[in-house]
Order: sequence, then structure tokens, then C-alpha cells
Amino acid sequence: MVNTTAASMASGGMLPLASLNHISVVCRSVEESLDFYMNVLGFVPIRRPGSFNFNGAWLFNYGIGIHLLQSEDPKSLHEKTEINPKDNHISFQCESMVAVEQRLKELGISYIQRCVEEGGIYVDQIFFHDPDGYMIEICNCDNLPVVPLADHTFTMATCKRAATAVVQAPPLQATVTAAATQCVSSVSKTMQRVGGEEASHISCA
Repeated sequence: MVNTTAASMASGGMLPLASLNHISVVCRSVEESLDFYMNVLGFVPIRRPGSFNFNGAWLFNYGIGIHLLQSEDPKSLHEKTEINPKDNHISFQCESMVAVEQRLKELGISYIQRCVEEGGIYVDQIFFHDPDGYMIEICNCDNLPVVPLADHTFTMATCKRAATAVVQAPPLQATVTAAATQCVSSVSKTMQRVGGEEASHISCA
């Protein structure tokens, strides 16, 4: 992992950042989005500051947070139907692309697949939308090495990031209410590895 914090602070250049903390999503319905991020992507609801005077929910897993914000005018949100891999999106690394694809089929979630090849290395991608049309990507992007370009003092290293502890929770279906601003429901275990060995990559054809 490239870490430029010390150098940037010393030079007075870049901001002394440490890590990604959370991503905020404005929702038509916090309840629908909460169900999606819990029971599809495996996030776990966490305590949200009680001083907030607007509806929302906080979730956490995989080392990052998802903050859901109820839109004040849900009808004004643009509804996306076409899945465009070049659209803004958040991407999650996974252990089994086969398991992800199978789970999406079981849930009836539309998706498209892409495959990238670079120097004989394959990266498989699956793209789909959350309830508000925000793009989600699932990939095995860690197959590609991280090669910094700006500073040649960095050594080339494979992008095998330090494993982040995954929050575990009992496999219970999420139950939410329209008025809830604090969530204590549990998340179902999803995207588990399918029995047998996974194919090396999804066909690029």
C-alpha cells in the first residue's frame, strides 16, 4: 500500500490523510437502502449520533462506513436504469466472483460483467445498482499490482492489502421502520463461497 502521509506533511504539500472513513448516499428510502446494504452487501448497522435531526442510518464493514441520508425530495433524485461501468461507483474486492454472481441471481438483481486483461493478469468485474441507482462494483482487482507513477522511490508491490477484520453478525433478515434513526438489526451472511473451486476468471468473450 502506498503511504505518502509522512512525506506530504514534511513537504507541506498533500493533506495528511490516513484512510477512507465513509461514503454518504442520499436515498429515496433509507429503509430500502438499509435492507440492501445489510442483506446484499453485508454491512452492519452502527450507532448514529442522536443529535442529528434528520432521518438516516450508519453502517460499517470491510473497514469503511456507509452513511445513508434520507432525501428531502425523493422525487427529485434521478432514476438510473442502464448499468454503465464508466459511471461513478464504489468497488468492493471479493474472494469469490462465482459466489457473488450466484447470489445476485438468487436475489434477482440485474448486473453486467466485464473482464480486464493486463499482461496476462485477469481482473473480473460485476456491476449493479443499489436501490437508488448508485453503481456497485464487485471485483478481484487485487490481482493487479500497484505501480506508482509519480514517485519512483516507491517500490512496485502487489496490491494485496492488509486484511481488514470483517464484522460478523447473526444471519437474521433486516427489519427496519420508517421512523428509525438508530438501527440494531442484524445482517444476514451473504456472498459466501460456493462449494468447490472457483474458476480462475470469468470469460472475457
